[in-house]
Formats: sequence, structure tokens, C-alpha cells
Amino acid sequence: MNNINVVYHKEIPKLDKAYLICGFPGSGYVGKLAIDHLIQELAAELIADIYSSSLPPQVVIRNDGTVELMKNSLYYCNKDGKHIFLLTGDSQPVMPDAEYALADLIFDMLKVDIELVFTLAAYITGVFVNKPKVYATATAKDLIEQLREKGLEIMDNGSVTGMNGIIIGLAKLRGIRGVCLLGETSGYVVDASASQAVLKALLDIIGIEVDMQDLEKRAKDAEPIIKALEQQMQQQTEIPQQQRPKDLGYIS
Repeated sequence: MNNINVVYHKEIPKLDKAYLICGFPGSGYVGKLAIDHLIQELAAELIADIYSSSLPPQVVIRNDGTVELMKNSLYYCNKDGKHIFLLTGDSQPVMPDAEYALADLIFDMLKVDIELVFTLAAYITGVFVNKPKVYATATAKDLIEQLREKGLEIMDNGSVTGMNGIIIGLAKLRGIRGVCLLGETSGYVVDASASQAVLKALLDIIGIEVDMQDLEKRAKDAEPIIKALEQQMQQQTEIPQQQRPKDLGYIS
């Protein structure tokens, strides 16, 4: 059974319209890095923490050395007159029914007209790239055309798994317009470059500006690690099949 406990720190603002932007831990931490950067740069206020028995059975050790149950958190900010809710977490639920329950809960909590909901995710390619592309899918054809005009790569097959897919899927059932932006990533490392690409696309759509220096520095710092991994993978492909260790595989 999925037990959910919401701890409110502030009342949810009573608004006519707002954006909802979601980013969860996943491959490359693409969405998580992007949403954490937004929370920091926009000085977003913590509205509520959501604890659930569907999250992994462990505690997270915070920077001050203390432990806390894994949770999802909802934030709010007002940037240039635009109301924005930000949803992130320590983990996604481990069971499919719990993902549906969490997504439904979020929409029920926000008793406002959601103008557009975004989920930020990873488009895994298995290879390293210098300039990640941003792929997109949406709940309506007119949104697809707008995304195409922005120069984004439109997905025309496949699926979006986990909370990134469930949230925009349930949004469509509720008559809420939704977009999923996916940053091209190898899937092998925490990918700040992909996060930066997704965030730039998001900000362009919403029409706000945010300082990107921290993400740019993080992407720059990761370059030596990525180059080392590329060299290692190249060396592995050059080893004759019969000489390769039996457990040789992708780095994750």
C-alpha cells in the first residue's frame, strides 16, 4: 500500500494561472540538475515536502551530516510576473501505481489553472556529444509546431517512462497542456551539458532569463572525465572479442 504524507511549510498561493516544471533523478540527472539550478537561481520558496512509502527504503545524508527520509518537494516562485511551481525529489517512486498516485496528488494540490506543465528528462543515446540536442514531445499538435519552430527535435516514436511521462500523460487527461523536453545524453555520467541545453530550451519557451554560470562550470569540470571515459570505451572496442573480460559492458 502506498502511504503518502504531505508536510506543508507554506500555503499554496492562490493564483489564476501558473507553470508547473518537474525534474526528477534519472539517467544523467538531466532533469534533476536543471530543476535544482532553477530553484537556486530563482530563490524559490519551499511549499511542501511529500513523503511516501513508494520511495526507496533509505535515508538521504544531507550536507550538514543529518539524515532524512527520501521525499519529493514542491517549490514556488514569481519571476517577472510569471508564477512557477517547481517539483523535484530525491527519487522517483519504485512502483508504477505509486507514480500515478503521486502525479494525481500534485495536480490535486495545485488548485490553480496550470497554463503549461513541463517535465525535463534525458534522451539516452549511449554516445558522448559536444553540443547536446533537445528532443521534445507534447500533449497537442499546436504545441508540437511551436516546439518545432524553436528548433527542437520532435520525437515521433518511442515512449517517455517514469514520472516524466506519467505527469504529462495525466495532465492531458485533465485537460492540461504539457511538454516533455529531453536532453541528449550518453547516460553514463551526470550530464550538466544536457541539463543546460534543456534548461535553455525551457527558458526560451517560457520567456524568462536565468544565470547559467554554475551549470556551465559544472559542464566544463566534467570534460576531463568524459574524455577519459571516451578513451576507455575506444580501447575496449579495439580489444578482440575473445580477449574481452566476460563482464565487460557499458559504464553506468
